[in-house]
Amino acid sequence: MTVPLRVERDGAVAVLTLDRPDVLNAFDEPLTAALVAAVTDAAADASVRCVVITGAGRAFSAGQDLRDRVKALAQGTELRLGDELRRRYHPVVTAIREMRKPVIAAVNGIAAGAGFGLAVSCDVRVVSESATFRAAWSKVGLVPDAASAYFLPRLVGWGRAIDIVFSGEPITSDEALRIGLATRVWPDVEFADRWRAYARDLAGGATAAYALTKEGLNASWDRGLRDFLELEAALQDRAGRSTDYVEGVQAFLEKRAARMTGS
Repeated sequence: MTVPLRVERDGAVAVLTLDRPDVLNAFDEPLTAALVAAVTDAAADASVRCVVITGAGRAFSAGQDLRDRVKALAQGTELRLGDELRRRYHPVVTAIREMRKPVIAAVNGIAAGAGFGLAVSCDVRVVSESATFRAAWSKVGLVPDAASAYFLPRLVGWGRAIDIVFSGEPITSDEALRIGLATRVWPDVEFADRWRAYARDLAGGATAAYALTKEGLNASWDRGLRDFLELEAALQDRAGRSTDYVEGVQAFLEKRAARMTGS
């Protein structure tokens, strides 16, 4: 049986590769189940200090594999897509946002539908020059899912998010970088080497501080200023007691590179 997700370790980096290249890494039941398990395992593994999600072949992910739905519709089966989201996609999104380490989407090709949602759920999106994004739910009569409507306006602004979803038009890598959808864009021939180097750099950083930073950024979306400022102070209290902070201060005073341990 073909395994739809490849999991590898590159030092402290866990690389999760969506591996159904013949269907542009479209999500079927086995792939989403494997992705939930792999993201959950990486979150729990203290030796993992950065996670990368990418795709095999020429796509990141084209989204939901529609062949099962075509079959169900032909049989007159009533689709309960909300239940499917709760069971298959929401656990992945939640695990990524709650993970106390950086999660990188290395978007190597088309990211559409649920693949688009997976990418915008990650902390950063590094993108190959030939990659494109497409939020084309309206083309099949659906609304954005896999948390896309939650994250997209926070990345690109309300009006632009509406335009991206209503038009369903593809977004090039250059445009994605310009509007804030992509974090960095690298040439195709350098892409794998560049994202690996970037991930290794993050994996060697202050993991405990990254975790607290994600906690604060996540909370900032839903709290008023006064509540957030109190949380900010509490998070900084915790960061100030970390060994990485002690090392960072010492390295600064000694004019050398800090040797972060992630604790």
